[in-house]
Amino acid sequence: MRLLRTLLLGLLTLAQLALCAEDYYKVLGLNRDATEKQIKSAYRQLSKKYHPDKNPNDPTAHDKFVLVSEAYEALSDPESRRIYDQHGHDGLKQHKQQGGAGGGHHDPFDLFSRFFGGGGHFSNQPGQRRGPNVEVKVGIPLRDFYNGRVTEFQWNKQEICEVCAGTGAADKVVHSCPVCGGRGVRTVRQQLAPGMVTQVQMQCDACGGRGKAIKHRCSACNGERVVRKPATVTLNVQRGMADGARVAYENEADAHPDYVAGDLIVTVYEKEPALEGDEANPDRVDGVFFRRRGNDLFWREVLSLREALLGDWTRNVTHLDGHIVRLGRPRGQVVQPGHVETVVGEGMPVWHEDGDDVYHKTEYGNLYVEYTVVLPDQMESGMEKELWQLFQKWRAKKGVDLHKDSGRPDKPVIKSEQENHDEL
Repeated sequence: MRLLRTLLLGLLTLAQLALCAEDYYKVLGLNRDATEKQIKSAYRQLSKKYHPDKNPNDPTAHDKFVLVSEAYEALSDPESRRIYDQHGHDGLKQHKQQGGAGGGHHDPFDLFSRFFGGGGHFSNQPGQRRGPNVEVKVGIPLRDFYNGRVTEFQWNKQEICEVCAGTGAADKVVHSCPVCGGRGVRTVRQQLAPGMVTQVQMQCDACGGRGKAIKHRCSACNGERVVRKPATVTLNVQRGMADGARVAYENEADAHPDYVAGDLIVTVYEKEPALEGDEANPDRVDGVFFRRRGNDLFWREVLSLREALLGDWTRNVTHLDGHIVRLGRPRGQVVQPGHVETVVGEGMPVWHEDGDDVYHKTEYGNLYVEYTVVLPDQMESGMEKELWQLFQKWRAKKGVDLHKDSGRPDKPVIKSEQENHDEL
């Protein structure tokens, strides 16, 4: 029994050492050649995923949250990352002992607050304020709605100043306001009339109601504690996603030290196709001219008089993903102007919450082709005579007089002046 207990303690110790020495790149799910942008994005996702506030019933969430924070702090600083890549965890530890930055065990909630605000906690905590949501519209080409695509867009986001860590002070030191004593309000005596004085509480104009003051303003944010920076957001456009669909990015709106960041709400809409330039139609597909209505697509095909009347024609329409949809009629089959043909299964992919999954079969809407017949503006005299003789020949045999069949009078009916007067 004693031997078994010793072995278990040894294994537990090894497991703890393995956890402490876990590869920081693997912790963030990255390769060693990851860019600064990828490191930052990975931290944003994983820190929210393992935040203890969101995992109250998971005892391991706190340790994972701390480990993610340690990995980010080590890899986000270029100097500490270089040391980690060359010397591993031991090198970082020595670097920290020598007073270097990065690789230390700082408060992970403080790091979290630099990204999302609110003191490192989510707004479901008592007393936590939540910032407003921000709505952004992003135009997407129809081909991306059809094929699906991971793209990026930028917007001007408010972020907590990293130079002063959101304090507004160049030395990161914040004092209580000497005017209001840190209360954020001050009492002002006002004389209403001779012998009548009242006291009114007003927001402290010295500190703006914050109750805090700084001696030296941060040069990066001018003491405002926040700055505006272009932020890149990755947008996953799923196949068949609806025009006007909304995608929510939790806690990715404007950040501020005093509150938890709200959500970034992205509305995707189908933008008008640009008919010029390679960027408008890089794959050279006809589908740039498709029109969408829900899960169905609409296409207008132009036919000549000969094709509409005699048939014997084909068309190859290049779809949004490059495959060919073949249209045509055999000889002798007439196409009426305005006729709409239904091509089953050649419309938009029907969006499904499971996406492209082995357990989910992608279904498609229909493609509706409307035929337009273009008549010639003029004909050569010889051609006109031949066509006239041909139609006259068949008109005499099987021709239909549309005017006679309509039941309309042969001559116009002219009313007398008296009849017109009586009607008035």
